[in-house]
Amino acid sequence: MYGEAVAEAQKARDFSGGSYNPMAFLGYALAKSGKQREARSVLEGLLKLSAERYVLTYYIAIIYNGLGERDEALAWLERGYKVRDPKMVFLKVDPKWNNLRDDPRFRDLMRRVGFAP
Repeated sequence: MYGEAVAEAQKARDFSGGSYNPMAFLGYALAKSGKQREARSVLEGLLKLSAERYVLTYYIAIIYNGLGERDEALAWLERGYKVRDPKMVFLKVDPKWNNLRDDPRFRDLMRRVGFAP
């Protein structure tokens, strides 16, 4: 249902008043629905914004994961761990990370965040 997710994320973006939060979910949904170019455009926008103000690393990692870029996603999650990104508490329950659960790097990160193996 990624098509519906894209539509809802676009609505959330429009109603957010400039918040970047819906952009991460829009980028993820675009990537998962096969719209790689559009997802990369959203990602580039968040990366540019992160040069001006703090953007949660978790959100950038979500888009990389949606694009299938496992190493980049994990690198951004590592950054999240180092800066104590508050969204890291969702690693255990967010289904967007299901494809990484068997990766030893992800399991190690989960352990360091405080989730039992």
